[in-house]
Amino acid sequence: MAVAGSAIGLGNFLRFPAKAASNGGGAFMIPYFVSLLLLGIPLMWIEWTLGRFGGGFEHGTAPGIFHNIWRKNRFIKYFGIIGIFGPLVIFIYYTYIESWTLAYSFFSLMGKYAHVADESGMKHFLHGFQGLEHNQYFNGIGWAYLFFLFTFFINIVVIFHGIKGGIEKFCKWAMPLLFCCAAVLLVRVLTLGIPDASRPGWNVVNGIGFLWNPDFQALKSAKVWLEAAGQVFFTLSVGIGVILTYASYLSKGDDVVLSGLSAASTNELAEVILGGSIIIPAAFIFFGPGEMQAIANSGVFNLGFVTMPLVLNKLPLVALFGFLWFFLLFLAGVTSSVSLAQPAIAFLEDEFNIDRKKAVWIFGIVAFILCQPAIFFLKNGVVDELDFWGGTFFLVVFATIETILFAWVFGMEKAWDEIHKGADMRIPKIYKFIIKYITPAFLFLILGMWFWQQWLSIILMKNISAQDKPYILGTRIVLLVVFIVLGVLVKIAWKKRKKKTVNEDDV
Repeated sequence: MAVAGSAIGLGNFLRFPAKAASNGGGAFMIPYFVSLLLLGIPLMWIEWTLGRFGGGFEHGTAPGIFHNIWRKNRFIKYFGIIGIFGPLVIFIYYTYIESWTLAYSFFSLMGKYAHVADESGMKHFLHGFQGLEHNQYFNGIGWAYLFFLFTFFINIVVIFHGIKGGIEKFCKWAMPLLFCCAAVLLVRVLTLGIPDASRPGWNVVNGIGFLWNPDFQALKSAKVWLEAAGQVFFTLSVGIGVILTYASYLSKGDDVVLSGLSAASTNELAEVILGGSIIIPAAFIFFGPGEMQAIANSGVFNLGFVTMPLVLNKLPLVALFGFLWFFLLFLAGVTSSVSLAQPAIAFLEDEFNIDRKKAVWIFGIVAFILCQPAIFFLKNGVVDELDFWGGTFFLVVFATIETILFAWVFGMEKAWDEIHKGADMRIPKIYKFIIKYITPAFLFLILGMWFWQQWLSIILMKNISAQDKPYILGTRIVLLVVFIVLGVLVKIAWKKRKKKTVNEDDV
């Protein structure tokens, strides 16, 4: 349930509908499911298995797990830093975006945006709240910062109580509540009928058909394939390092095959069935396919924070349905963000013998400081920069390293036996070939295309305005410093371990 909570987040209800809509609906779904079968599910099993294996050596984070996979390579543990760095980077901007959903839940009940009638007005409402402009709705970033403080505090309280007492306990009630909110909204959307009699084609059936009618011509587009693969990574939380940490708490006899498949299935239910069947049909009914795609292309959050409030404003009981929608997003966000903190905290606990409470305090202080640029320099592209490095580039790099270590260094035969220890079901043998050859080839292809198409322009900041370049450069320097500090901490931890081993041998 905790891993499912980690996977189910804002990506299911905001990112997936936006990506599907902007890439033509049915044109997106074939590459999406191919990526799920060839990348998502294999990586889910790889991370569950590596995490359980590393836990047997008292390591709950990637540096220690990688070290135990390839002991002869003294540098491999430093590649594992990405498994702590990535979740931390995502946490410091994800928590702020998550706080918007809590704020909009409150605004829904108070009727603060109920009178906003068009897309332009709702964009001004969002920008005023974010502090990007002063307008009739907001005069500064005060409201946004207040809700950020509430959200950050809730995250730290849940994390403070540990895996079983905090994260798992929270997910046990939050996940069912999340599904209940989604089910209520789904029923309401499916019973909308034809709100505008002058446009009979803008109905629920055609809205669902937009997502599910395949467009085989789109399979020729590399962009659609890249977008689909990226969404699968993002939604399943693979390539981040979180699942490694969660799985490290399992015993050798626990079933990682069924656990991994169950977590992935729960996530796909939330994303494809609920996330895709709420926003896309609702937006289709009120805006039509053309405008819906234009809104999705204008920003990944616009369908959630701009379109959905407008859609909900056209329904009866607008305050209730608005609250349900944004509170659903908030629950989904918290179940993900608390998991992002776990690798860093587990690293402090495992490698430095720091107790849980002290580790959470250290993480909380550092993370709170690092969150500030995302809040105050949102308009300068800092969040987009953090998302690229933490939630895109290093995610694919880390997944590639994991796959190579698992299939080629650990060895596929040994890995296959390790996966099935304690398993009640057997993985189809075709996945032996997929994990060893197809998954790494797919990952190298994605990385190669990124380097070929984007690397130079990103490094040289060619698409960034002159006024934003200092902020982007500053963000990169901070990220580099964080990465170096983590590297130094890994080095110190291994020196301590080596010294302890020598002393035990002397005794």
